[in-house]
Amino acid sequence: MRGMRKFGLLLLAVALLAGGLAGCSTAKTSDTTSDATEPVVDDYTVKLGYYNCDHMLASVVARDAGIFDDLGLKVELTGNGSVPEAMAAGKMDVGYIGTEGLIKAREKGSPIFVAASNHTGGSYYLVASNDIKTKEDLKGKELGLSPDIEKTDAYWVRMATNTGISPNSADYKPYAMQIKDQFVALKAGQIDGYVTCDPWGSAAVVDGIGWIVGDDTSIPETGESGMCCSYAMNETFAEEHPELAKKMVLAHSLAIQYVYEHPAAAAKIFAKAYGVKDEVALMTIWHKCVKDGRTLTWATDKQLYQNEVDYARKVGTMTFEPKVDEFVKTDILDAAGTANFDTFISEKIDGAFPLTMSFEDFKTKALSIDPDAGLEL
Repeated sequence: MRGMRKFGLLLLAVALLAGGLAGCSTAKTSDTTSDATEPVVDDYTVKLGYYNCDHMLASVVARDAGIFDDLGLKVELTGNGSVPEAMAAGKMDVGYIGTEGLIKAREKGSPIFVAASNHTGGSYYLVASNDIKTKEDLKGKELGLSPDIEKTDAYWVRMATNTGISPNSADYKPYAMQIKDQFVALKAGQIDGYVTCDPWGSAAVVDGIGWIVGDDTSIPETGESGMCCSYAMNETFAEEHPELAKKMVLAHSLAIQYVYEHPAAAAKIFAKAYGVKDEVALMTIWHKCVKDGRTLTWATDKQLYQNEVDYARKVGTMTFEPKVDEFVKTDILDAAGTANFDTFISEKIDGAFPLTMSFEDFKTKALSIDPDAGLEL
């Protein structure tokens, strides 16, 4: 794809200027530089985990857009729903994880920490079949959600509260299932709705089998954002492979930049990796990067993590009191050579993709940037 080739060449030039591609952590992006001084060659294969969810799309973009290769990284990707457990067992080095899940895993002894942010704001969409006409009609219906979810998941409580429905699972017929299976079950008429992340909300809309009742883009009452998903790292990996740790964070940031600058090319990668239609993938990126705000980010604001902790404790899904400074560590991010997120958005994205842009206009602009992306829309 044209966008990928241009991006790869840019990375190559940047890395060469920084002192050598294969093992150097001094690659530069925008107006920031790494504080590393000597190239370090490390042939270790980094194990990276991600969920079957849109928040983690930077993982497959970094691989398929050639970002890992351009940075001289060897990365093994695994898509599953047990990233914290795998990292706790020392079987995974880096992972895209829901913030609340990361904090709880750490409390149980998992040696993981937040190395960079990934996704602000909401985590969930509540999708209903077309037979459900109003949110009130959901009461007593069979929904794809876990029993007693209000006791374990603050994101669900936040989404239900923002939507104006009961967060108590007993008010519905809860049926726990895998994220992708929910979409299939709704399409087959086996359930009336489900709680999900994208692309499975957009998939229901594009396929015409359901509609999005609500989401959890902000914390109730305060209206503040939280940090729903993070780029987590295993402490042992960070200690034993410090240069690779910085390169992985840099790759994470460059993948997010790629999504913002080349949404059509990124959507093609996303659609193939997640097994969804191209339009679903592009709509998902529009949600994350335009409609819901600039929610994909590597910028790490500790206050947003504190907001998550405060809300989870308030609604009772977290009974202990974690200290943000202990599970959010920005030293690797600070040394990785990442661009300033706000500067990147203001200089590169705001003019091309304003927050008021409709999906149809977004689609037109995205295709004009990468006409060779090969999207089937």
